[in-house]
Order: sequence, then structure tokens, then C-alpha cells
Amino acid sequence: MHEMMNWLVESIGAMGYPGIFLLMAMESSVIPIPSEIVMPPAGYLAQSGQMNVWLAILCGTFGSLFGAYANYFAAHYLGRPLILKYGRFVWISEEKFMRVESFFLRHGEISTFIGRLLPVVRHLISLPAGLAGMNHWKFSLYTLLGAGIWVTILTWIGYFIGQNQELILKYSHQALYGVIAASALLIAVYMKLQSRRAKQKEQ
Repeated sequence: MHEMMNWLVESIGAMGYPGIFLLMAMESSVIPIPSEIVMPPAGYLAQSGQMNVWLAILCGTFGSLFGAYANYFAAHYLGRPLILKYGRFVWISEEKFMRVESFFLRHGEISTFIGRLLPVVRHLISLPAGLAGMNHWKFSLYTLLGAGIWVTILTWIGYFIGQNQELILKYSHQALYGVIAASALLIAVYMKLQSRRAKQKEQ
């Protein structure tokens, strides 16, 4: 991890903002590069004056959207049978996909937003969106909101902590737990509101 972090700091420093965009696009598609080791180095470079922190966040966020659309269009044009048949070659098991798809079909919009905040799910959530042909405006909006929150958190962790890998991992994990708790609360509120609306329609 120490060598990986140093390599990323050097690579992002050399490639600049396009490097952040590319790595986060890969992170959001089928290539599992953890965002936890991409955005904190960008934050560190911003703190040291080599980058602008807001441009780094924008590049990371729109890189995530680009990667999400790669999955969206792959699912939309290749179809469900091919994804289930060949997904295992890019770490997409049928069991994982079925769970994500099941929730998405019931709650598409909030799934796209929450999915961008959660590990593993963020790589998969664009697939059922593509299969369902989700509205592009809504897909882009909720993807940018979810990805933007997570990218911002990680970038500021790197900005304030620097190159201390152990602390970065510690606070990244704490941030993840906080995001999971907030997501669970948001889902609970959403489900309650949906239930209330359903009762009002029945009445």
C-alpha cells in the first residue's frame, strides 16, 4: 500500500488532472481501482500547492460519471444475458448483480445516488440503470451527486492528512462507515415516505 500510494502521488503529479479523471473513470467502471487510494493523493498534491483542490474534485467527480456511463452503455447495448455470462471475468458475479438489479428495479433513482457512495455497489449500479434505459438527465444528476460527495470527502482527507498512509486508510474507513450509516438512514426515510405515499394513494 505504501508503494502504491507513492506511485499514485508521482503518477497523478506527472499526469495532472487528466490522470485523476482517468483513474476515477477506471474506478467507476469494471476496473476495481479503489477511490480511497486515488483521491487522497490528489488532496495531498493540492495541499502542497501542486494542484487546485476544487479542480481535483471536479476531475474525480466527472471521471466517475464517465466510468459510470461506460458501464451504462455496455449494459444497454450488450444486454443482461451477456453481462451474466461474461461478468465473472471482470469481477461481476451473478449473485452480486442480481441483488443490485433487484433493488434498482424497485428504487432506481435513490439506488443510483446511494450506489455511488458504497464500495462494490458503485461498480455495479450503472449496469441495471443501463438495462432499464434510465433517463440520462436523472442518471447523470444522481451519479454526480453521489460521486461528488465521496470524492470530496476523500480529497479533503488527503488535503489535511498529507502522505501518512496509515492515517489516510484509517480516516477513509471511518468516512466509509459514516457514509454507510447515513445511506442506511436515508434509505429508511425514503422507504417510509414511499410507504406513506402508497397508503395515501390507496385512500
